[in-house]
Amino acid sequence: MLPPPAHDAAEALDQIREHGLALIPGQLSAGDLRAARDATYGAADEDRRLGREADRFGLDYGEGNVRVWNILNRAPVFRDLVQRPVVLELLRAVVGWPALLGNISANIAEPGSGGGMLHADQIFVPKPWPPEPQGMNFAWLLDDFTADNGATEVVPGSHLAGDDADPEALAARAVPVIAPAGTLMVFESRLWHRTGCNRSGAPRAALFGWYTRPIYRTQENWFLSLDDDVVADASDELLVLLGYRTQGLGLVYGRSPR
Repeated sequence: MLPPPAHDAAEALDQIREHGLALIPGQLSAGDLRAARDATYGAADEDRRLGREADRFGLDYGEGNVRVWNILNRAPVFRDLVQRPVVLELLRAVVGWPALLGNISANIAEPGSGGGMLHADQIFVPKPWPPEPQGMNFAWLLDDFTADNGATEVVPGSHLAGDDADPEALAARAVPVIAPAGTLMVFESRLWHRTGCNRSGAPRAALFGWYTRPIYRTQENWFLSLDDDVVADASDELLVLLGYRTQGLGLVYGRSPR
C-alpha cells in the first residue's frame, strides 16, 4: 500500500524510511508545471525530428517509452527543480552532503507502451549492500498518474528486502503510483520499481532526477554535456551537485569561487 500524501519534508522523510518512498503533492506551481511540461514534450518532439536515440540506456521497452536526455540544457525550469529546497533537505537527510546529480531525464509513456523491468536503482553497488541507501530519485509528475496511463509502479517496503531480493516475488506486490500532476515522488535507491503500461489514450510524462553519494561516478558527463551558460549561472549548490565544486575545499573548476 502506498503511503498517504506527505505534508512536508519531515513527514516525507519518515515515510521514506518506512516505505522507501514519499509523495509530496503541490510542489509545482501552475506556471512551473506548465513550463516544465511544455519544455519536456517540446524536447521530445525535437529529438524525434533530429533522429536522436530515445533510450540509450535500455531502461524501458518498446518505442512507446520515450526518454529525453540532456534536460538541464533544455530550459531554466529544470535547473531550478534539481536544487529546490525540499530536494536539498531530503537529499541531505537521506544521502548526505555533498552529493552528486547522476542524471536527470524525462520519461514519457505513450499510449500503448509496455512497462519497464522491475529494478532497484542501486543494483550497480557491489554486494553486500551498505546498510544505508546509496542514492535517491526525485520524480516530478508532469501529468496526472493514473492506474491506466503508465504510472510508475513501486513495491512499498521493498527497500528493506536486501540485496538478494527475488524480483519475481516482489513484482506481485507492485502497485501504481496514483497522484496528480505537480506531485514530487521521492524514493530511495533500494526501492524496487518500474514504468507501468499505458493503456490510456494520452501520454504521461515525469522528470526523474537521480542523486548519489559522491563516491559514485555520475551517469551523465556534465563536463561534456552542459552548455557554458548553465555552468556560468549555476548556484554553489548546483555546482556541488554537478561535480564542479569540491565541498569544503572551495574549488570550482572552470571559474573562480564565489
